[in-house]
Amino acid sequence: MEEKQGEVVLIGTWASNACTRVELALKLKGIPYEYVEEDLKNKSELLLSHNPVHKKVPVLVHNGKSIAESLIILEYIEECWNTTPKLLPEDPHQRAKVRFWANYYDQKVVPIFHIIFRAKGKEEREKAIEDLSQVLKVLEEGIEKDFPGQNPFFNGESLGYLGIAIGSNGCNYKAVHEVMDAVLISEKNPKFLSWVNAMKNCPLVEETLPPHDKLVARLRVYLASTQA
Repeated sequence: MEEKQGEVVLIGTWASNACTRVELALKLKGIPYEYVEEDLKNKSELLLSHNPVHKKVPVLVHNGKSIAESLIILEYIEECWNTTPKLLPEDPHQRAKVRFWANYYDQKVVPIFHIIFRAKGKEEREKAIEDLSQVLKVLEEGIEKDFPGQNPFFNGESLGYLGIAIGSNGCNYKAVHEVMDAVLISEKNPKFLSWVNAMKNCPLVEETLPPHDKLVARLRVYLASTQA
């Protein structure tokens, strides 16, 4: 185990939700790592050599071997450092459902945030915000059905795979509201709002999320680029 922990490098960028995921998992497991900040406008040879297919972050380099894509990295960390706290439940069916909803979030929820930023005009933006509310409603109902009486975002008392996958993005909603001057996550989705607020209050999440003001500044730049 000491040999494994001695050579872990995370290539990332501070504003990336996907990179936050990996940092949360590494910290939760107590895995020492070196962090390398990447300039995505001027990609380094290090990044290009370790992720030649997608050429994006995060990339985890473990003993010289690279793993890309944040959800895959989370599973790699869980399998390689099979120590407590665990990221995934022990039951195979529960593990499958946790993976399903993490993928749903990435495939259905995250893209709508980008659509909202790129929307031209108030009407188009409001439609996208309503679409977001609807996919979050599916998420709320599905999680309540699949995990009755449970909190699948935490595995025991520790943040789990689903909490890391969703919290790394959803917990930044106030920064998005400030930049867009609009409410995206509202009482239309009370369960989701309560879930992300609970995760945001987790000390590990609080210390790992990007600083609010710094993220707002970055998102303003992104918004300006989409409206140019």
